[in-house]
Amino acid sequence: MPEERIYVIPLRGVKRAPQHLRARRASKLVREFLKRHMKSDEIKLDMKLNSEIWKRGAKHPPSKIRVRAVKQDDGSVEAFLTR
Repeated sequence: MPEERIYVIPLRGVKRAPQHLRARRASKLVREFLKRHMKSDEIKLDMKLNSEIWKRGAKHPPSKIRVRAVKQDDGSVEAFLTR
């Protein structure tokens, strides 16, 4: 039976990256957060979640993002954008 949780992930660590790499760093932060909290090594980000991170370009990702994480029976985690 899949396990499902909703998280608000802070992306403040993005400010430490160079401006042109901030959206890429934000997606890495989402993966690291889910890896730590869902106890899984295989994380898949939904296309809508990825486009929300990149919506304002590489230099201005959101400061936080709300994510619905679903852990499958095989241990993989899928992350979806939540409104």
